[in-house]
Amino acid sequence: MDRVAQLQINLHPAAFEPLTLLSRWQHNGAAESQFIGRVRPTASDGAALLALELEHYPGMTEQQLENLAAGCCRRHGAISCLVHHRIGRVLPGEAIVLVAIGADRRGPAQRCCQELLEALKHDAPFWKRECRTDGISHWLTGNTPL
Repeated sequence: MDRVAQLQINLHPAAFEPLTLLSRWQHNGAAESQFIGRVRPTASDGAALLALELEHYPGMTEQQLENLAAGCCRRHGAISCLVHHRIGRVLPGEAIVLVAIGADRRGPAQRCCQELLEALKHDAPFWKRECRTDGISHWLTGNTPL
């Protein structure tokens, strides 16, 4: 029988400290894989970035993140999953995403973490706008490569 992973999904309108959140995370696996993503200092066209703004649809976004996480955990046999994601205005250098996966072995933990990161990047309902230091801003229509 497949076990259901313990999921913890959180959206943050203000900056968060990933290492503090990781230190509080309770997981039951022998292996874990983590990823911390931070906002780059440059826009997609290479210009200096003032901030990245993320909009979302409350309620729907959290449900979609939970569905993505549960599916990845089920496919890889992960035991636990932690996702923290920023919304609103995020400054360069600030954490935008934290993903942590607990599993019985390193392979499933690493593969689940990688798959979930890609799912968050491509399938999560966030709308991103780059605000450049020169006052120009634009909505992103694609995602950055791996």
